Amino acid sequence: MSLSSDMQNLNLDVNNIGSWPVWVRGLAIALVCIAVLVIGYMVIIKPELDRLSVAESKELSLKSEFELKQSKAANLEQYQEQMGEIERSFGTLLRQLPSKTEVADLLSEISSIGAANGLEFKLFQPEKEQPLEFYAELPIQLELVGEYHQFGRFVSDVARLPRIVTLHDFKIGSTKEDGFSMTAQAKTYRYLDDEEIAQANKAKKNAGKRTARKR
Repeated sequence: MSLSSDMQNLNLDVNNIGSWPVWVRGLAIALVCIAVLVIGYMVIIKPELDRLSVAESKELSLKSEFELKQSKAANLEQYQEQMGEIERSFGTLLRQLPSKTEVADLLSEISSIGAANGLEFKLFQPEKEQPLEFYAELPIQLELVGEYHQFGRFVSDVARLPRIVTLHDFKIGSTKEDGFSMTAQAKTYRYLDDEEIAQANKAKKNAGKRTARKR
């Protein structure tokens, strides 16, 4: 006989649960307990678990944020020292760049160094300045006549100038008078003032607009 037919034959009276067989009452109590547990889980426990999960995620996020800030704070002093060193190096570099009014004196110094080493200038031609980011580059075409050792001293003395002067594209050849000639391009640099930087940036923007229109 099946369980369903047994249940039908019991003729259970819901108003008199005490008359039910023991096993039926046990089954009913078990079902009620299960229902209470399910409802309790859905109504009380699950929302709390969801809130706990959100809190744990937030805790991990805050912990990561704290560790990141702690790491930055630990490296802040080192970062500040590095920035200070960069600023000092940049200041030293700027002091090596002549101002607009000092360029003429620097060109005169280069010429004097050549004469002091017994060199004859065949060409000393400053060219048009090339504005860059915060400084301008001034190329100078040079042609000198003399001996090898004189060229060497000239290059060495120019390199020792307190202002930045670089020499490029050296070429040494013989002359008709049994001497030697050296051609080179010297480059010196000067820093731009705020107004010149603004003008250079404006010119760069205008050049970009003209290029865009041509396309």
